[in-house]
Amino acid sequence: MPDPTADVDAQTDTRPTRVVLAKLGLDGHDRGIRVVARMLRDAGMEVIYLGLRQTTDSIVAAVEQEDADIVGLSMHNAGHLTLGPAMVAALRAADIDVPVVIGGIVPDDDRALLFEAGIVDVLGPGASAVEVVAAVRQAAGR
Repeated sequence: MPDPTADVDAQTDTRPTRVVLAKLGLDGHDRGIRVVARMLRDAGMEVIYLGLRQTTDSIVAAVEQEDADIVGLSMHNAGHLTLGPAMVAALRAADIDVPVVIGGIVPDDDRALLFEAGIVDVLGPGASAVEVVAAVRQAAGR
């Protein structure tokens, strides 16, 4: 039986999903994103972790250089309504069609605004490895 967590689809693209993970802005809480990086790596994805205090420009550059399939942002500083849409806009301005997923502390009332701004999914605290991997795969279309 094939491994359901393996990140390879022989019918379409055999390369692993490439995920750029970053902390956008001044948020210094990085424990969760490091756990997510390991979850995705253990599921067979290629993870490019940029670390803390990234800018939209640095993330766009990494997406271009790494030929990433998706961007994952960790938000724990209440900047999600500003920084999430700014990331989507920066990717669009660079003519890059890569989905953005946000994880972290996001009030339920803010989710609709993020979806309207182009964020494809929002994962809250305590999301399981299965949920995280499934959300990233679905958002990346893989």
